[in-house]
Amino acid sequence: MRLPDCARRWWFAVVLISAVALCARPAAAQQRPLVTEDPETIGAGRILLEGGMDLAHDQQYPVSGLKGNQLTIPTIGLSIGISSIAELQIDGGIYNRLHVTERIPNAPLASMLTFTGDSTHDVLDTVIATKIRINAEGPTRPSFGFRFATKLPNASNESGLGLDTTDVYISVLGAKTVQSVRVVGNIGFAILSDPTNGNRQNDDLTYGLSFARAVTQAAEIVGEVNGRVSTRSGDAFPGTETRGLLRLGGRFTKGTLRLDAGVFFGLTTIDPTVGVTVGFTYVFNAFKVP
Repeated sequence: MRLPDCARRWWFAVVLISAVALCARPAAAQQRPLVTEDPETIGAGRILLEGGMDLAHDQQYPVSGLKGNQLTIPTIGLSIGISSIAELQIDGGIYNRLHVTERIPNAPLASMLTFTGDSTHDVLDTVIATKIRINAEGPTRPSFGFRFATKLPNASNESGLGLDTTDVYISVLGAKTVQSVRVVGNIGFAILSDPTNGNRQNDDLTYGLSFARAVTQAAEIVGEVNGRVSTRSGDAFPGTETRGLLRLGGRFTKGTLRLDAGVFFGLTTIDPTVGVTVGFTYVFNAFKVP
């Protein structure tokens, strides 16, 4: 039996992540270019600052009916260690530009678009989150934690790049170094509002599975599968559809500065076909926690 293209993409992603992880060596808590959250926190009084640039080919916005090539610069992430087991996270971006290659006139909110020409831009939605580590990793047990996040509606639906909805995310985080591999997994729910009808919501299942392999003292190879799955019995509300990405990349660390680069591939028909990301992560001691 021949599997659909979407199913084959999912199986390829899972097999690839598993194969690389089996030959991996230990690695530290995971950061850019991955988005799967390690339950380990950055530490009390420390600040983590990360930034980067993303390019995506065939990025789609089903609610506004836009499709095109997207540039996001800079993406910004800030994590503040408020205790030894908890941190506050703020993520967003300043400039998100889409060069439009296709429009769907009958998309749900296509009539609200106000831009002219073949490009549109806006800021990224801001995500504010708290991550709490419940227990540290031991010789025979993984580390576990929770993450609670809220997405704010900074991007507007008039630009075609926003939904004007506030969403909530709740995730359980786990990680374990077994023999020579560090694997991180996330599972949770996203409560996503219907941007076309404020009285409805879709509760998507969220997931993430990542690995990091150290090839030298300073360099790592990393990868992940990360996304969400609609739990509705029928069609998902616009903007709450099943989505997923496969990411592969590398990181190089020098002191407290880490540089990264990666590529990503869409796992569903509405995800970007391919994209690239580059960025940095910088961690420093900022204050003392009483």
